[in-house]
Amino acid sequence: MTTIIIEDEKPAARLLQRKLQKLNVEVGVMLHSVEESIAWFSNNAHPDLIFLDIQLSDGLSFEIFEKIEIRSAVIFTTAYDEYALRAFKLNSIDYLLKPIDEEDLEVSVAKFKARLPKQNMVQMDFDQIKRMLSNPFDKNHKKRFTVKIGQHLKVIAIDEIECFFSENKGTYIHTFDNRNYLIESTLEVLEQELDPEKFFRVSRKFIIALRSIKEILIHSNSRLKVILPSYAEDEIIVSREKVSDFKTWIG
Repeated sequence: MTTIIIEDEKPAARLLQRKLQKLNVEVGVMLHSVEESIAWFSNNAHPDLIFLDIQLSDGLSFEIFEKIEIRSAVIFTTAYDEYALRAFKLNSIDYLLKPIDEEDLEVSVAKFKARLPKQNMVQMDFDQIKRMLSNPFDKNHKKRFTVKIGQHLKVIAIDEIECFFSENKGTYIHTFDNRNYLIESTLEVLEQELDPEKFFRVSRKFIIALRSIKEILIHSNSRLKVILPSYAEDEIIVSREKVSDFKTWIG
C-alpha cells in the first residue's frame, strides 16, 4: 500500500516514519504544510493512506481537502482531545493522539488493512470542524483554576502554577509554594486551554510554565532536562521530538 505523512514538525514526522517501518509500512513522501500538500496532490497519484496532522504551520490541514478532492483513507495525528475529535470522526477516518503510542498506531494500521481493498473517500463537514477546532489559541486562555480541598474550594491563579503533571491517571497542578492539587482535567485539554506563550508540554507527563524554568541541562539521547524551583518528585525531560520546538518556545 502507498502511504504518506503530512506533519509540520519534521522530527515528529521522522519518528512516525520509524514507528511505521517497524510495522512494515513504508512511507513514500513526507509533506510539511498545507501549501506543499496541495501542490503535491495536484501532481501525483493519491496514496492509499494519509497520516495527517490537524494543525500545520500555515493553517488547518482540512484546507487541503477544500482545494483537492482526495480519495484516500486518513488517520489523523493530533494533540486535540478525544472529546473534540468525536465531533467529526467518520467511518473512513481514524485518529491517534500525540504523543503517538506504538500499540495504538498498530491498531489503526490494522483497521485500515482490514478494510482493503475498499476505496475510501473522505467526506467532511468543514464548517462544523472549523467551529470545533480552528484557531484554538485565539480563544481566551485559562486565568485560574478552582480545586476542592476537603469541604473548601481554593482558587489558584495561573501565575502561581509551576507545572502540570499526570500521575496514576490523575492530573495535578504543582504551585511555586511546593503544593500539589488534583484537578478534573487532562494534559490534552490543558494544552488547548493554556496560553502557549506561557506554557509548553515537554512530554507525555509534563506541561511547564516558562517563568518557572530555573535551569536547563543537556540530557542523554539529544534530550533536555528542566529544573524547576520546587518540583522534585520526578525528572522533567523534554522528549527528543519536542526539543526543537522547546528551544524555539524559550527563545
